[in-house]
Amino acid sequence: MKEDIFHNLTIINNRIKTACEQSGRNIDEVKLLLATKTVSADRIKTALEHGQTLIAENKVQELKEKYDDLKNIPHDNHFIGHLQTNKIKDILKYDVTCVQSLDRLELAEKLHLRLLNENKTMDVLIQVNTSNEESKFGVDPNKAIELTQKVSGFSTLKIKGLMTIGLFNAETEKIRACFKILKNLQKEIIHENIPNVEMKELSMGMSGDLETAIEEGATIVRVGTAVFGKRIYPDSYYWNEGDVKNKEE
Repeated sequence: MKEDIFHNLTIINNRIKTACEQSGRNIDEVKLLLATKTVSADRIKTALEHGQTLIAENKVQELKEKYDDLKNIPHDNHFIGHLQTNKIKDILKYDVTCVQSLDRLELAEKLHLRLLNENKTMDVLIQVNTSNEESKFGVDPNKAIELTQKVSGFSTLKIKGLMTIGLFNAETEKIRACFKILKNLQKEIIHENIPNVEMKELSMGMSGDLETAIEEGATIVRVGTAVFGKRIYPDSYYWNEGDVKNKEE
């Protein structure tokens, strides 16, 4: 129901605000990205009506299926899933404004060629595998600077920062270690002063660990089921924050 989505958005936005205040950060530095995997266009519309403007899909097929229903509502659509090179044309066709999951040179080359052909540019984030898990996509942290340098040579790709997924269901400090790796990489890349590279965005953290991510410098937090699923917390959340237990997305 709409009321559930509004309720959950209020909770998430309040958590982001509180985390920023406790970290001494400006709330304007952190954007909420709604991860809309498996979420119907109608439910996404409800969130957009509530003032949200940034959504993201993991799969190209879902991007295609929802495009017509959402195209007339102002918003930015990022892509956060593993992108196969044979799906690049669809990413461009369906108005994705940023690919957050650029993790290999082959993808960058083919995306660049397609963009050149269509006389377009695209924002990208370099995805880094900070958890060192084989199940996760992303470039090895030790190779992230090299990949950034190579991608910076493609005029159509505007590197805006870094993205990571991090560990699931882990202790806070283990998750924090993943975020620290990304933050340190950001600092190193800034120090390298690579042409055509901005490092203003760090996309990291989800519903269960967004506070930790914000403490470590996140500028984009990705939240899905905590908004579009059942209510995360009862109304008592507002009055008894000490009892709140975060849930993983």
